[in-house]
Amino acid sequence: MKRSTAVLSTIAAGALVLSTATISAAAMHGASASNQLSASGAKGHRVALSLTPSTPALATCFPQARARVTVDLTTSSRGKDTFTVAASGLKPRTDFTVFLLEKAGSPFGAAEYIGDFTTDRHGKATNSFSLIVEEAFAFNNVTHSRTDLNAVGVWFADPKDDDSCLGAGSPVTGFDGDGEAGVQMLNSGTALLP
Repeated sequence: MKRSTAVLSTIAAGALVLSTATISAAAMHGASASNQLSASGAKGHRVALSLTPSTPALATCFPQARARVTVDLTTSSRGKDTFTVAASGLKPRTDFTVFLLEKAGSPFGAAEYIGDFTTDRHGKATNSFSLIVEEAFAFNNVTHSRTDLNAVGVWFADPKDDDSCLGAGSPVTGFDGDGEAGVQMLNSGTALLP
């Protein structure tokens, strides 16, 4: 995992859809239907959504776990947006990875690794990333198709960090720069980014 607030400039997907209303579709795999988007201001919009535990088991282990994602949409004026994640109720002193996703729950489809955060001794963390969110997309050069990334997911960066909740046999996933991560801890469910 690379600890940085720098841009991971290659956007692997996502012409993300902006909505100012509550998204009330059925909840995706382990996600809350209460996630909602909001936008404000005529000059440069800000959208926000909530992340909740990805599975009932993780919600039981971390009953206060949540994160708030805000995106300042400034691509048209500054050439990039600011994506900020503020998390709490997580495992203390733990590294997490953040991804834009095609689908919030498994199977996730297209995914882009956009950054990391590390919780403090209280299980809280905040980090911001500069990247294009509003106009981002993944393009398959073979099929000439575009894939939208309309969701956000957060993974345990180290495969062992979820063992205290899920046991030593918990899955090892590829959601980290070194190709080894734990399970998805939080996701945005049915809420969409712009």
